[in-house]
Amino acid sequence: MSTSRTIKIASRTSKLAIWQTELVKSRLEALGHVCEIVPLESTGDLQLTQPIYALGISGVFTKQLDAALLNKQADIAVHSLKDVPTQLAQGLTIAAVLERGPSEDLVIIKNKSKLEDTGSIATIASGSLRRRGQWLAKYPNHQMVGIRGNVQTRLRKFAGSDEMDAIIFAKAGLERLGLVPDNSEVLHWMLPAPAQGIIGIACREEDNEMKEALDSINHQQTFISASVERQFMQTMMGGCSVPISALAQVNGSELEFKGAMHAYDGKRAFEVNRVMLVSEWTDAGKICAEKLLEQPGAAVLIEEIRNKNWDEKGVIN
Repeated sequence: MSTSRTIKIASRTSKLAIWQTELVKSRLEALGHVCEIVPLESTGDLQLTQPIYALGISGVFTKQLDAALLNKQADIAVHSLKDVPTQLAQGLTIAAVLERGPSEDLVIIKNKSKLEDTGSIATIASGSLRRRGQWLAKYPNHQMVGIRGNVQTRLRKFAGSDEMDAIIFAKAGLERLGLVPDNSEVLHWMLPAPAQGIIGIACREEDNEMKEALDSINHQQTFISASVERQFMQTMMGGCSVPISALAQVNGSELEFKGAMHAYDGKRAFEVNRVMLVSEWTDAGKICAEKLLEQPGAAVLIEEIRNKNWDEKGVIN
């Protein structure tokens, strides 16, 4: 049953954000709802000189959208769920997710021989500490450099650079924009960020009308995977400054989970792999995080990571 009011959808203004919002809008309109997009600039879109992890705040891509929901400028907000803090603003909830797109990362590389030799020397662009830790664990002689901007901006910076040999992206973003180049390779060995490839939709907790409307487009298997991965990250107290990775997959009655935490330099890593029943999903992320933290040295590493300070260039003080 369609709602009687026009659904106002808050969205960031990047091409990828608008693409994702248009997809949500089309799903709702197919059910008879009338929708209107409310475009908003986020802190993460406006502040492009510092790495995300060095900004010292959480929710840099979501705060403006949260405010629009809370002041009733918008009814729902569409997010790349991996950008949404696990601790939501009071009064808001993730009411639905769409079916997951690709969860993998991919690398665009100018000379593929650099990947074939783990002892090679190369400069790799990525603003993600998670990617940095995993990459350096595999390629210890490589140098990682930060890069900011939307997908198109990062592609342009990379193409125009003589210093960068490769750049890492989430496959989902490039695929949704039709920008996956021929000189790219999917990193099947790299564990993704929690909820990577998932479009999440937030609304006010009190807004039962919107919750009912969103429930009609929710993909439950993806919702379970996202919830488990985000609970894992929350239990680990993870965010943009903690290199946490996680992937939960529903296979019939089973829930397969892989999670990891890497040091920034890739020299230490802790992993957890478990198979549980899907019926146990509500506590699965917490259980897996606790299992990882029980490993000798894991608690020491996460405390080191949490206590790091970054300068404005993203260098550890």
